[in-house]
Formats: sequence, C-alpha cells, structure tokens
Amino acid sequence: MQTLISSVFKRLRKVYQKAEEFIEEEREFSLSQVFVNATMERYVTENVDMMQDLHADLYDGWLRLYTTLDVKGLHTTLSVDLKLIQMEMNQNVQLMVFEQISNTQVIEAKFKNIFQKWGFYIAIWYYQKFREEDPLGKILEHFDIVKVKDDLLYLDLNRWLGKKASIIETLSKVHVNRARVRPAELIVWGNVNLAAILSPSNDDDFDEDSLEDTEVTPIQQKDPNK
Repeated sequence: MQTLISSVFKRLRKVYQKAEEFIEEEREFSLSQVFVNATMERYVTENVDMMQDLHADLYDGWLRLYTTLDVKGLHTTLSVDLKLIQMEMNQNVQLMVFEQISNTQVIEAKFKNIFQKWGFYIAIWYYQKFREEDPLGKILEHFDIVKVKDDLLYLDLNRWLGKKASIIETLSKVHVNRARVRPAELIVWGNVNLAAILSPSNDDDFDEDSLEDTEVTPIQQKDPNK
C-alpha cells in the first residue's frame, strides 16, 4: 500500500514542480491494474497469514477480486464482484469501502476430508439460498480483515499502515480523497501539501513506471511450510 501512496506522491510532485504555493485544486491521475495488484500483494497478502493470493481485474465501475485462502486444511480460491464506494487516504484515515454486487464464486477448493467438504458447501448454500445473503462479509469479519456495516465492506488499513512511519509521512504530503475503477486502471483524485511534496524524499519503493501496463505479473503464493 505504501507503494501505491508513494506512486501518487511521485506523480503529483511532477505536476507541481514549478508551483509556488499550496495547491487546493484536486488533481486526477491513474494507476495501472498491474501496479495495483503488485501493491496488494506486497502490503495485504504478505500481512495476512491465511491469504495466499489477492488480485483484481478492473472493469468500468467495478472490479472482480480473486483470493486464495488456506485455513485449517481448506485451500480454496474465491472470486467476488465489488464496487468501490469510498477511498480515503490521509494521515488520520486509511479507508476503502466496497459494495458487494455478486455472490461469492468458488473457483477451486481442496479439503482435508469429506466432512470438511460437506460443511463448506452446506454453509455456502445455507447463506446464499436459505438466508439470501452472501457469507463473504461474515468470513472476512470473523478473521478481522473487514468490518461489515449496512451491507458494505469497510477495509480499514490503519492497523497495518499506521505503524509505518514512512507511510504516515507520505500521507502528510498527499491526501487521496476518492477513486474510481476504470478498465485496467484505478483513477485517483487527490490534493497535495506543496511545501512537503517539493522536499527531498528518501522513498525507495518501486516505481509504477517500471511496470508495463500490458505485462501480467505472476502472483507468487506464500510457501505454507515457512
């Protein structure tokens, strides 16, 4: 996630290199799908033990999120369609809010025994058919990944990002106010603190410019034996 924020910072610094005062006007720029996925892998997947993979395909106004989970002998890959409702990133708030617009689909599932398999599919059937709701939010909330409120999924990144001084420093320079999903890219709007953004940066994260938009970055799954 720091990589995404740092890329926002670098792009805005280029825009305002010749400016001489604080910039109030909101600016728009894009981040490629490849870059967003690389950032999710680095700052989400690697911080959640049960998550082996997390990546998204970006479309016009919505995204299809894929995740591979390894929990108590269950190894499964799921997909779900989401709409990005809110994205806010600053020194005090690091929040993304999603609306689920499809049922969770099971792409692949491996079980330690037949009883676990029965329990897994019965649970999905019970939620989707009997209760007429999807179990994804309940599952993610159970593992303290998101909070569910009014049928929306709240992903609060502060518990990971708030401990990283370099990220908070970057967020003092650029405030991301909102974002919109477009085919193969994420459009972001933000403001900058001009005095801070023109100061030297020690940021050593990779740059989005080094990733080709047409390049498919393989998702390296974590070794469960480590």
